Amino acid sequence: MVQPRSPGVEDGSGGGYRWVADGGRRAATGGLRGRLDALRELIALSRTRLDGRTLEGAGRVLETADERYRLSGEHTVVAIAGATGSGKSSLFNALAGANRSQVGPRRPTTAEPVACVWPGSRPGAEGLLHRLDVPAHRRHTPADGSSELHGLILIDLPDHDSSATEHRAQVDRMLELVDAVIWVVDPEKYADAVLHERYLRPLAGYAEVMFVVLNQVDRLPGDAADQVVDDLRRLLDEDGLALGEHGEPGAAVLALSAATGRGVGELREALGQFVAERGAADRRLAADVDAAAERLRSVYVAQSQVGLTERARAEFDDRLAEAVGAVATGRAAERDWLRYAERACGSPWTRMRGRRGNRWGTGGSGAGATGVGAFTGAGGPTGTGLTDEGRAGGPRARMGRMGAGRGDRRAAAVGQTCGGRNEATRDEVGRTGAGMTGAGRAGPGRSGGGRIAPWRNGMRRSVVGRQGLPGHLPSAGAVAGGGGEPTVDGRAAARPVVEQAVRTVAGEASHGLPAPWAQAVREAADRGAYGLPEALDRVAADAEESLRGGPAVKPRWWTVAASLQGLLSVLQVVGLLWLLGAVTGVGEGTAWVSGLLPALVGSVGGPTLAWLCRVVARGPARRYGQDAERRLRSAAAGCGRARVLEPVAAELLRYREVREQYAVASGA
Repeated sequence: MVQPRSPGVEDGSGGGYRWVADGGRRAATGGLRGRLDALRELIALSRTRLDGRTLEGAGRVLETADERYRLSGEHTVVAIAGATGSGKSSLFNALAGANRSQVGPRRPTTAEPVACVWPGSRPGAEGLLHRLDVPAHRRHTPADGSSELHGLILIDLPDHDSSATEHRAQVDRMLELVDAVIWVVDPEKYADAVLHERYLRPLAGYAEVMFVVLNQVDRLPGDAADQVVDDLRRLLDEDGLALGEHGEPGAAVLALSAATGRGVGELREALGQFVAERGAADRRLAADVDAAAERLRSVYVAQSQVGLTERARAEFDDRLAEAVGAVATGRAAERDWLRYAERACGSPWTRMRGRRGNRWGTGGSGAGATGVGAFTGAGGPTGTGLTDEGRAGGPRARMGRMGAGRGDRRAAAVGQTCGGRNEATRDEVGRTGAGMTGAGRAGPGRSGGGRIAPWRNGMRRSVVGRQGLPGHLPSAGAVAGGGGEPTVDGRAAARPVVEQAVRTVAGEASHGLPAPWAQAVREAADRGAYGLPEALDRVAADAEESLRGGPAVKPRWWTVAASLQGLLSVLQVVGLLWLLGAVTGVGEGTAWVSGLLPALVGSVGGPTLAWLCRVVARGPARRYGQDAERRLRSAAAGCGRARVLEPVAAELLRYREVREQYAVASGA
């Protein structure tokens, strides 16, 4: 279909359109007005998502509609179009009742459009004629002034197959502006491919404002006219043009002879009824909106149901939890809790040996490094679990300690990192031992242990005792001796996980969407993913920092167990002193029997109580670790929602809005 031009908007001054002061202009009917408003809203919502060329046709439809409704609503503009020699000018004169358009053997005969105006109840035809660029000397009135055609503006167009290029361009332009068209064909050229392929087939959606007239039937013998009409109907049906038969809306097909007047009365009667309805402009514009909506269908109608499912959201959260090492952090927190419980409930001798080992740098690694401690069964009652003080000399001591209310502070930090979209620099998130994304918690190394931290997100951390190797923490002794601290950047392992999570959720969200909207969803996800690994690094570091001091509220049974351990230690000391006195002869020779009982009770009771505490501590430690994992998982998910899921959801919501507007505009 030939695209319409972009009409200029002119006012009543300076030779513009004539504004009808007495109310000759009218608004669109309710249904069409709603569709036009929806199309206007559709364009407004889509300007930042679709290129201007895609929306250009719909914009021209709105301009054409506004322009048409500013002019007279009492007049109906009907054009007569046809090929060279089809007799359209003869039909124009027959309807006008006089020779208003030149007829002759010279081709092309009609070089300019000719108008015949039947006056209506109100003025306003001049504005329409000015819009069509009909020269003033080509504007006429009918000879008889019959009232049945009041309000009709009949236009005789140049030949659509004229040898003059400007004539064909003029026909194409005016066909986009008139309210209805009478196509005139003759028995020789009614099946012309140019007519059907260039005009009738593309204009099939305009059947309700179209007449197809077989002229020159006086040249056909017998019933040949009926046969030609039947064949014409067949061709129109193949073109997809609905035919107005049996009261159904569609194009009217008539046979007549402008030369003899046969059938002209029927056409005049049909035109009179058509003009009297005053609905041609609405039907023409409705067809324009239909055509514009069909052209936009591919960029608004999804191939399948769209949206982000709960399963996709859950998988995205799981991948982010994997990136920050939520499971490993929970297990590390569980081991930390067990170590703190061991320190609180162990015997004084166990605590003294632990402090001595820490002082000489031979203590166990942090909970996230090896998880070694008395309560994990790796060292017995004299386990090597580090306390917070024991880790003070390591490279992670610079991070500071968190007191009570760590969870609230961590939540506030997460809100600033993710909600405020603050970007963490490499220096901020790449500090040694700062709990990078995908990295385990690594404490000071053993002096000769060479232990390897557990895998987290495909990256093994903290090979102790290998100072200077990339990706490993130095031992405490090496740090004390002035060795450098190589940075451990967990993002090397976490970034691919985060990027894959973003790509997956963007793919799920954009599946089935039209190409421009799928691209908008992916771009929204990409913008949100920028800086997401660094934000998750900070979340992981904040979560680790909040766990450094152990549980904020110590269980009461720790105090009870510590008191019992103190009492048993006193019994052990008293019993041993009693036995020592008996052996050295300070006391009576049989006094050792009295000292044996408290010594045995103290020596056996302490380890037994420590074992019982280990058994009792497993449940609370597990819950503590699960709570730490849940908090970190929730914080990572919050980052993902704020940076990726919410922008993606906003794009999907915008698409749903435009899809609803498209449904209204298309009349669905």
